[in-house]
Amino acid sequence: MFRFIAQRLLFLIPTLLVVSFIVFGILRLSPIDPAFAYLTQSQIPPTQEALEAAREELGLNLPFLEQYRIWLKNILHLDFGISYVTKAPVLGDILYYLPTTLNLAFLSMIVVMGFGVVLGVLGAVKKDSILDRGLGIFAFVAVSTPSFWLGFLLIYVFTLKFGILSPYEDFSPTSYILPVITLSLMSIAINMRLMRVSFLEHQNQRSVLYAYARGLSQSTIYKHILKNSILPIITSFGMHFGELLGGAVVVEVLFGMPGFGRYAIGAIYSHDYPVIQAFMLLMVVVFTLVNLLVDIALASLNPKIRYKEV
Repeated sequence: MFRFIAQRLLFLIPTLLVVSFIVFGILRLSPIDPAFAYLTQSQIPPTQEALEAAREELGLNLPFLEQYRIWLKNILHLDFGISYVTKAPVLGDILYYLPTTLNLAFLSMIVVMGFGVVLGVLGAVKKDSILDRGLGIFAFVAVSTPSFWLGFLLIYVFTLKFGILSPYEDFSPTSYILPVITLSLMSIAINMRLMRVSFLEHQNQRSVLYAYARGLSQSTIYKHILKNSILPIITSFGMHFGELLGGAVVVEVLFGMPGFGRYAIGAIYSHDYPVIQAFMLLMVVVFTLVNLLVDIALASLNPKIRYKEV
């Protein structure tokens, strides 16, 4: 197991280097000159002399690879630069805004995994029943419902109509209820159907029939089926977490949450390049680390995986 984890970590280093190069380079393709954006946000007339001075101050007059080397060196020291808008270190803004986004994504992922597994197992156990058909209709509606429309509907019903829940107020636990529902509903439906199919597939295997023939209890057999059928759900965890991170941007704007996604949207509108680079890089790092944890979890549950990889 240690060798398996070491191999994954070694593979992670070149992956992140390539990603950092892409993140740094792709913003250089923007038609907006970073020096022009810097002067605009500083309310300085973008004359030719001012542009040249700004490029020299920001290091934009250096060769591309030299710019990347300096930027990467600073990133390794947790120096993400200075925001063009706030004139403050980007790291301070990250430490303020990122926890809200991660809390929203992780809470949504817990809800997705919990309800997805439970409802999927119920649908499989009660196959072709009224409950199973009802869950199928729910999954179809949930997958077809855009998150932003669902968010508006929840705000209208629970906030404007009944006044039960507010969209967001001061990091209160109840403030996460509507955003989590908005963000997780579609993923719940997808994982529920995936869990149902996986459970039914393992339920019809010969080992299960032999278990019934040996007289094992229903609960013991179901535990065995669940342990094997949950592996595809764990595999999809990493991909769904990436979707939740991306969806968190829309949800944060919709519910007025002070998250990193909403902060990045403002940075995009104002062409705040240091913030945009930090946002893109950190989202990729978080997504990559989550997928690494998924690989480790799968290897611990199924030894065949790590033996094949080593």
